[in-house]
Amino acid sequence: QVQLVESGGGSVQAGGSLRLSCVASGYTYGSYCMGWFRQAPGKEREGVAYIDSRGAPTYYADSVKGRFTISRDNAKNTLYLQMNSLKPEDTGVYYCAADPSVYKLWAGSGRYWGQGTQVTVSS
Repeated sequence: QVQLVESGGGSVQAGGSLRLSCVASGYTYGSYCMGWFRQAPGKEREGVAYIDSRGAPTYYADSVKGRFTISRDNAKNTLYLQMNSLKPEDTGVYYCAADPSVYKLWAGSGRYWGQGTQVTVSS
């Protein structure tokens, strides 16, 4: 049974930091590209960051470049998103997703999805 379980969300003030984690099981984690997505209330889901199966290259949405860092530990089947200098517009539910193709993730598609973790940034 495939599972992606996100954690690390919470409430922070603007300028603060959070580190999200996504633990994967039930499939060959090291063979899949991974991505982080987010969905704010009343808005469509958007891609935030993506990472190749081997840890590089990485890709970021313009809105988070220089503030967020995606990484993975294939030995621990875990994906991370370090979020610094958080802004109120970063508020939303954050999801991790997996797919053999980073291009499918980039297109908003993914074979496996987690249930999400809430991030709330107050001004």
